[in-house]
Amino acid sequence: MSTTKESDSLGDWLTLDEERDWRAYLRMVTAVQVRTAHDLAALGLSEPDYEVLSTLSERRDGTSTLHEQAAKMGWSRSRLSRHASRMEARGLIHRAPDPADGRGCLLAITPTGWQTLREAAPHHVASVRRHFVDRLTPDELTALGHIARKLSKDQ
Repeated sequence: MSTTKESDSLGDWLTLDEERDWRAYLRMVTAVQVRTAHDLAALGLSEPDYEVLSTLSERRDGTSTLHEQAAKMGWSRSRLSRHASRMEARGLIHRAPDPADGRGCLLAITPTGWQTLREAAPHHVASVRRHFVDRLTPDELTALGHIARKLSKDQ
């Protein structure tokens, strides 16, 4: 909570405007994620399922290391490994030993995974348009994209 811009041992508190904008940003991210996740769930996929499948589809051979995939998603390797096990049980991906890393594994999209992604992608794009892109003007979208890229960079 902030009432004025005061300093303490932890730094400056947020001003009322900064706090309002921070909370609006958090609500925006949550709202868009919840809405698009709901639309994916209707297709039998979770957001992480779609992220894994779409990321693997971007690779020429449809394969990535578990380590690379976990880093891209911001997940621990153990968390992704458990999720990959569930996806593998559904036939969406398969795992194989990583010849470059004896402790690691490769994730590869299966034919079922490709088909699932081909069927889901148009619906997901429509969901992103409905809940995000079409709700902004082109200038707002450009500005938001610029801000997102700026904030995504490591400091």
